[in-house]
Amino acid sequence: MTPRLELKSVTRRFDGQPVVDGIDLTLRAGEVACLLGPSGCGKSTTLRLAAGVDSPDGGEVLIDGEVVADGRRNLPPEHRSIGLMFQDFALFPHLDVARNVAFGLSGGKAEQMARVTELLGKVGLAGYEGKFPHQLSGGEQQRVALARALAPRPAIMLMDEPFSGLDKRLRDGIRDETLDILREEGTAVLLVTHEPDEAMRMADKIALMRNGRIVQVGNPYSVYTKPVDKEAAAFFSDINVVHGVVASGSAETPFGQFLTPGLVDGADVEIIFRPQHLRLDFPRKGAPVRPTVEHGVPAMGTVARVRFVGNQSIVELEMEADQSIVRAIIPGVFMPPEGTPLVLSLRRDICHVFPCAVQTRVDDPWLHQAAE
Repeated sequence: MTPRLELKSVTRRFDGQPVVDGIDLTLRAGEVACLLGPSGCGKSTTLRLAAGVDSPDGGEVLIDGEVVADGRRNLPPEHRSIGLMFQDFALFPHLDVARNVAFGLSGGKAEQMARVTELLGKVGLAGYEGKFPHQLSGGEQQRVALARALAPRPAIMLMDEPFSGLDKRLRDGIRDETLDILREEGTAVLLVTHEPDEAMRMADKIALMRNGRIVQVGNPYSVYTKPVDKEAAAFFSDINVVHGVVASGSAETPFGQFLTPGLVDGADVEIIFRPQHLRLDFPRKGAPVRPTVEHGVPAMGTVARVRFVGNQSIVELEMEADQSIVRAIIPGVFMPPEGTPLVLSLRRDICHVFPCAVQTRVDDPWLHQAAE
């Protein structure tokens, strides 16, 4: 099947510096893809290049197999069969809801109003035709913007942080409703976001961006569970890092040995695991700490700090082996006093071993901070 949207080695420079650096991405009919990454990584510029609002310096943008931009020509947005949605909704304040939705529609007035009525019904705003944007809530304005973007039946919907301006209590519901409508319309969707939760919730495919490049592409499960490097793992959640040195194909750590295939002896490695994958147990009096099949070699730690955050407890522990700090996230209430000794264990199959290019302190605050 010909991709609905395809970016081939697309590049964009500002003042000689690449902001988008050789992007390759495909989007098929009915697919929802997210460009995910921190602010300034090139996500929105990539979306503008796909829309035709900006022109690439190199590479090609194709829609349904036809080149619409290649560094020499740039087909305007109105000729690309795309819909655009932005964070500020961009509704016309002097037009009522019906005329906002109908803006840009061709055909007779009766045909336009039939489409307006159909879409307002889909977005739950039947009867709002005569209202003006200032009379609507933020969630209602977002629904009008969606109806307007869908009105011409675009083949592709391009969305730049469209939900970030909404109240958090409303965001999940409106986001899910929007996605249902887009899928019902059969529209291919390319969404820009800096929020991993939003990308995981909405996308069939996530393209993780960093410094103008896509560093990893895959479905949400594979991108989360098989990160390409430490930075990719840290973008989705807090992480813990323990260090080791390769010797005869493995590295010794406080949690025992980890295999390091393909790495030379003496290489520094980082073993990455998420706080929710760390298991905590109280030591049994007089019972030795032994490895288990599921959780490998246990280590000893002492509670340094505990915080309860509503539906889970965050426990920081000082490891007995090297005095480094690791975090555990425990569902519900778990509030052992500071200084309490605990047994720490984790499963090997959810750990990631990466070469360490630059030796980093285990208690570096960056390691416990997801990218903004």
